[in-house]
Amino acid sequence: MKRLLLISNSTLYGSGYLDHAEGEIRDFLGTAKRIVFVPFAAFERRRYTEQARTRFHAMGFELTSLHDVSNPQRILAEAEAVFVGGGNTFRLLKGLYDFDLLEPIRIAVEEGLPYIGSSAGAIVAGPSLRTTKDMPVVQPPSFESLGIVEFQISPHYLDPDSNSTHMGETQEERILQFLEENEAPVVGLREGGMVRIESNKITLKGSAGARIFRRGQPPVEMSPVSELAEVLYTPAGVA
Repeated sequence: MKRLLLISNSTLYGSGYLDHAEGEIRDFLGTAKRIVFVPFAAFERRRYTEQARTRFHAMGFELTSLHDVSNPQRILAEAEAVFVGGGNTFRLLKGLYDFDLLEPIRIAVEEGLPYIGSSAGAIVAGPSLRTTKDMPVVQPPSFESLGIVEFQISPHYLDPDSNSTHMGETQEERILQFLEENEAPVVGLREGGMVRIESNKITLKGSAGARIFRRGQPPVEMSPVSELAEVLYTPAGVA
């Protein structure tokens, strides 16, 4: 029953906020109108909410922010979809713990509430925030996040640049370090890429590809439109 749209980035170079994802968002939401917004990844929650509300209103949707209501759990129960915006992943996860929303969102999505997550909002759909590149500007009670998908998203994925003189770790190296300590596969999702989950399918959509990382296996390059489930969950040593 789960339906998710996980977006690497809210803004793509050369376009405005969510412009590159509008067609996929409209198709994903269908006849839904009442969208609940989770703004906790941003410090200025009111300003962020106005940005999201204006954009969703332009697409024909109503948007209510969970930070701006007295009973977030009730508003969530009445919603037709939830949108978790991007920003700082540590701040986002702490907000979900502070408002006691992890379990209500998890249950609602398991029961069929459509979930859209962008950047940090895509990361927290996975088991933990351990594949974020953000600084820990705040400390959530735990790294455990929603766990409504079994894999991790590493958004804004950048391929190693062979011409760069930068000596810091690449995103690929950081993901491989994650897999030294963790079992969950990782989708390195390039900007412009999205992962859509419904009808027991995990489909790579959007304008950019992704790189799939699994413990003990070489990375696999995927291009849109590809089905990811078999690649994500093929055991090591199985062709």
